[in-house]
Amino acid sequence: MATVPLISDEAASPQVLAVFNDIRAVRGTDYVNNFWRALAHDPDLLSATWKRLKTVMAPGALDPLVKEMLYMAVSTANGCEYCIHSHTAAAKAKGMSDAQYGEALAVIGMAMQTNGLVSGLQVPVDEAFKA
Repeated sequence: MATVPLISDEAASPQVLAVFNDIRAVRGTDYVNNFWRALAHDPDLLSATWKRLKTVMAPGALDPLVKEMLYMAVSTANGCEYCIHSHTAAAKAKGMSDAQYGEALAVIGMAMQTNGLVSGLQVPVDEAFKA
């Protein structure tokens, strides 16, 4: 259950509705998901978050599918159920195969396990690895 009511188009301020309409235009859909509708309680935060997300997730040196898979991995590590679902769906929409999904989950699980071990053991970083 959300801690705030989700803002409908009918209840949205002009500033919020402008962001909602940009989300629709950029994504090529009529759908505005619940994350944006919850953020709409703070129009400045909504606008700033959408602007930053568009920049970060735009095509660049990393392929859009890779970006979604990275988002999925970080969301899994952080335990964000909403983001796991939304970015897994986005990765699948961008062409992630079942085999890629399985391998990604295996890598995520392995990294979480070894991160926990190395953190618990407080293993010093090898000089050869330091950037």
